[in-house]
Amino acid sequence: MALFHFHVTQIKRSAGQSAVAAAAYRSGEKLHSEYYGEDSDYTRKGGVICSEILLPPHAPTEYADRETLWNAVEKAERGKNAQLAYSFDIALQNEFSTEENIELARRLLLEQFVSRGMVVDFAVHSPDKEEGGIQNPHFHVMCPIRPILPNGKWGNKQRREYVLDEHGNRIRDEAGDYVFNAVPTTDWGSPETLEAWRQTWAELCNAKFAEKGLDCRIDHRSFERQGVEQIPTQHEGPTVRAMEAKGISTDKGDLNRWIRKTNDLSRSLKKKISVLLDWLKEAHEELSKPQAPNLAQLLSEYYTNRNAGAWSQKAKIGNLKEFNEIVNYLMQNKLTTPVELQERVAALSERIDTLKNSMRGKSDRVKELDELLRMVQFYTESKPVADKLATIKWKGKREQFISENKNTLRLYHMAERKLKPYFKNGKLPITAWRNERDRLEQEYKTEQAELSPIYAEAKKLWQIKYKVEQVIHEQERQNAAVRQKKPEIEH
Repeated sequence: MALFHFHVTQIKRSAGQSAVAAAAYRSGEKLHSEYYGEDSDYTRKGGVICSEILLPPHAPTEYADRETLWNAVEKAERGKNAQLAYSFDIALQNEFSTEENIELARRLLLEQFVSRGMVVDFAVHSPDKEEGGIQNPHFHVMCPIRPILPNGKWGNKQRREYVLDEHGNRIRDEAGDYVFNAVPTTDWGSPETLEAWRQTWAELCNAKFAEKGLDCRIDHRSFERQGVEQIPTQHEGPTVRAMEAKGISTDKGDLNRWIRKTNDLSRSLKKKISVLLDWLKEAHEELSKPQAPNLAQLLSEYYTNRNAGAWSQKAKIGNLKEFNEIVNYLMQNKLTTPVELQERVAALSERIDTLKNSMRGKSDRVKELDELLRMVQFYTESKPVADKLATIKWKGKREQFISENKNTLRLYHMAERKLKPYFKNGKLPITAWRNERDRLEQEYKTEQAELSPIYAEAKKLWQIKYKVEQVIHEQERQNAAVRQKKPEIEH
């Protein structure tokens, strides 16, 4: 099935990430990080079809070696919160062969990335079979954020653009320093560039579909821009997918199952409502003619005809009961004309939109809270180790202790950095976060439950539509018969 997935993030130290470790994972290799002084071994990782480094002409040839390249990137970035690399994951197409997919990926990277002077490290992976993974073959791309200058040295990410007055002179601030704006030296991180890359990838795939005589196409635009009303699922990641594959329920897995169920129900409702609106438009034109009967009159005629063919008194009583229920519904909702019915259907559609937007906002916030609570767990579990390290004064013992507990200490420092903005008087609002998450989850379920009565009402409208159409069609048939006989009488 054709799929568009083109996602970009940044690999950065502020999130406790290593460019060397990320490259090792994507390529399925064992690489040594000089910055952290540790190895990342993913040689037993399956699913890596191929990997390759693409260099612009002015890049040093030694960067064709993956370990050399990413250690050079780590060395060039001195800040503890440095942004190291762009990370892309892009879906390939099941309709293409492996060779065709790799050729398309290389074409995109050479024409759109390497031509801009970017260094590209990419790896092609087989599909993620776990629920929530990319169901197509896909490729991962890592590109250093810092550009390489024509002399092969690393350049600056930003440059200063000084603010000038009306005479062209630099403006100073209150401290006497010149005022300036930090301007990126490349367009690699701009939304416009990303949009162009996404569009180009869609066009390359669609051209290949056309070349192979396939009708399927992909679209780089979001659901909202395409006019597709659908709540996006949350990215689960390999850890969550692995747990779900083992039958272990997770918060993200539960949330995505709710979202998929809601989208299925929403699509079904929208389809029925769209048909209803079309029918109501036609019915309105018909019933708006002079002396046209209203809905209750049409239904009355339907059940009169139905009773005429009934074989028993019990069937007639059943017809009368059904007629009363429908008329009561119309009266309770003050629906007497096709226009009012159409307004009712439109109100249902608007309510679905409101619920969808509300549920999307809640799912996004739940994702944020889950990440914070995950950091709290890392922080709580690893803090005793960090506290013990603080009590060790002798250098040899400190180094030994750090070596024995390096993973725990890395988790602690990562969690501490992410949670730092939320500490108040040395405490975190953990209980408030959990309460908020529980509340949002309950509200999400409540809103999802609201869709059921909307569906029931849509079903009732379908019943009314069918019965009214039966009467209208019979009236049209009789009128046609009268028109056909009239010339014979006149003759």
